[in-house]
Amino acid sequence: MVMNLNNKNEILKRANFLLRDGIKNRDSLFHTPIISTLNDKQISSRVMVLRDHNAAKRIVRFHSDVRSDKISELKINKNIAVIGYDPNLKTQIRLSGLAKINHKNNLAKKAWNESQAISKKCYSVKDGSSFKMEKPELYDFHMKDIVVEEGYENFCTIEVHYSSLEFLYLQRQGHRRCKFTWNKQGKLRSFWLVP
Repeated sequence: MVMNLNNKNEILKRANFLLRDGIKNRDSLFHTPIISTLNDKQISSRVMVLRDHNAAKRIVRFHSDVRSDKISELKINKNIAVIGYDPNLKTQIRLSGLAKINHKNNLAKKAWNESQAISKKCYSVKDGSSFKMEKPELYDFHMKDIVVEEGYENFCTIEVHYSSLEFLYLQRQGHRRCKFTWNKQGKLRSFWLVP
């Protein structure tokens, strides 16, 4: 995809394309961006799988175990950051905004129903994500050993409602870095940044 790196509209379209492509394209490094939350005053980061992107509403979605540390952190502080970088594309995308947790509601149920059984099994693990244990082998399981649908109890989605998107493209003749922000009414502002 050829784009005019001096045109902010084309840059935003490219960012939206890469995020949308990252949903299904497992080879895209935007399929597994890094998500950062705050744990008291410490930054807590982890890699997660991008499940959906709605450019019009400025929402990206991830799936999680409701028992995980990141959910506890987000219940205290909804601020969240997402960053992805693909060295082959020489492109970085950063999002920041507020998280919304969906647990046992229509949005969570829809996402659960659209998930594959192999993904659902993760939410059937006893005690939940981040639980301290002595013997990891006690937490091994096979598909035949679990009732996959019981995992819904622990399943949730994290919707990131981003108010900022930053795009960085690295090139020899001059990098391009552009930031897009939206106010509470959804009005877009954009400006160039020195890379």
